[in-house]
Amino acid sequence: MAESATAPRSWLLWAVAVAGIGVLAGVLILGLASSRLDQPALRAFFVGWIVVPYVLSGVVAWWRRPASRLGPLMLLLGFTMALTPLQWSTQPLVHSIGQLFDMVPAAMFLHVFLAFPAGRLISRSERWIVGGCYAVTLGVQLIKIIVGVNPDSVFAMTDQGALGDVVEWVQLNLVAVCLLAGLVLLHRRRSPSGSARRPATLVVDAFSISLIMLAVLYLAGAFALPFVEVLRLITFAALGLAPVAFLYALLDMRLARGDAAGLLVELRDDPTTDLQAPLARALRDPSVRLHYWLPELGTWADQHGEPTADPHPDDDHALRILLRDKEPMAAVSFDRSLEDEHELLDTVLATAGIALENGRLRSELRARLQDLQGSRTRVLEAGRQERQRLERDLHDGAQVRLVALSLDLGLLGEEPDIDPSVKVRLHEARASVSASLQELREVAHGIYPAVLSGHGLGVALESLAARAPVPVHLDVRLPDRLPESVEVAVYYVVSEALANIGKHASATEAQVCVGTSGRVIAVEISDDGVGFLRTPQGAGLQGLTDRVEALGGRFQVGRATAGGVQVRAEIPCP
Repeated sequence: MAESATAPRSWLLWAVAVAGIGVLAGVLILGLASSRLDQPALRAFFVGWIVVPYVLSGVVAWWRRPASRLGPLMLLLGFTMALTPLQWSTQPLVHSIGQLFDMVPAAMFLHVFLAFPAGRLISRSERWIVGGCYAVTLGVQLIKIIVGVNPDSVFAMTDQGALGDVVEWVQLNLVAVCLLAGLVLLHRRRSPSGSARRPATLVVDAFSISLIMLAVLYLAGAFALPFVEVLRLITFAALGLAPVAFLYALLDMRLARGDAAGLLVELRDDPTTDLQAPLARALRDPSVRLHYWLPELGTWADQHGEPTADPHPDDDHALRILLRDKEPMAAVSFDRSLEDEHELLDTVLATAGIALENGRLRSELRARLQDLQGSRTRVLEAGRQERQRLERDLHDGAQVRLVALSLDLGLLGEEPDIDPSVKVRLHEARASVSASLQELREVAHGIYPAVLSGHGLGVALESLAARAPVPVHLDVRLPDRLPESVEVAVYYVVSEALANIGKHASATEAQVCVGTSGRVIAVEISDDGVGFLRTPQGAGLQGLTDRVEALGGRFQVGRATAGGVQVRAEIPCP
């Protein structure tokens, strides 16, 4: 946030404005009276076209943004530009001073454009380029005058016009290089996602066009192209329009403060709304991002409760952390061009203060719900893995031993010298072992269907339908394989529904339909039985509800169209 500062006194601003008018009048008089110009009125007009907007913009910026150096810098540019027409004078000293400052405005244009909006150069590369441009436009200009590029100058010490021309050629090219390098730095401020505020983007575009025109002008002068004078007039026109874009940006930011009232109305109408979008509208900054601090969870989260990295400022975005009882409550990330609009930020964020606390509580609730959802999923997954392990242990352990025991009993019963009564008992024991083996297989299958892992959901559902207590019409339309957690959930939904039909429905047939709808697996089981008076309750149905909802799905039990019961589950499938 920009530091606060006292606005300059009104008399000082008026004095600067009057001085600007006096300078403009002097430029016009000097231009019209000059015998050195081909089109004095036109040249004087275009110099005034630059001086007036920069002086006016400097006064407004100094008044509206006293903490920023941009206003005084624009004023300095305007008055420095007014020094260049002194070279039109026939008085030698005045003419020499004007010629000395002839190219300094190019460096000042670069300085102002790169210093927007805070009025200071931020990066080392910006300072090096601007400093180099000042050295070339003032230092090399003095060398050029000394060696005699203009013998009329009081600063000329020798009369080596050829050497002066070489120095001038080098100077013009170096200035063009500095301007184009500044153009690159200026466009680095653009957000890659295009999230910069529209008024700031307009100013950057206007500044960019001016830098391009200046660079082209100096390159054309270096190579003595025939259209230099026409290009000079076009460049002056572009330079005069750049501060107009800046004034528009200031006006837009001023009007944006009225959006705080709109934010208040919006929050009054819907106090539970998520704040990121309203804040972005009120600040006129689509790049606004809102982060909430969740003290119970010890993390930052977005408005949906999703954990986020610790918010921090970067080259394109600034950060404002809001406190409640000296503890972080929320953090707002916004376009860096808003840093100097601290009044707008303070107004909007103060307006949204209570709603931000509500938003933080909603974010914390959503985070807790997501954590609970994750816990349910982990519990079900752990249960599935344990059931799979038990099924495998039963299959590879007890079942194998029972099969071996049944074979041994069968071999003993086939011995020729065995007593008939013992043979009968061995046969009964073998039958009992076979029955136990069948029961164990049923138990193992109920714990975890091995056919599901081995052959897929389609075959597993066919196995269920074959063992169902009523005839089942099965309609399965699925891709080859689904995630295992989804297949297990679908299997148990169908298994429990068919078991309930056999126990309670008094049905003659059942329908099972499994298919996809987008990225959702839809499961529907219905029967033609007696139905129910109230929605059935039970541990089995509750377990299915938990299993389906843990995967982000929905589970419903209702009346079928043709009577009976309809069970429907929808499970997202990534």
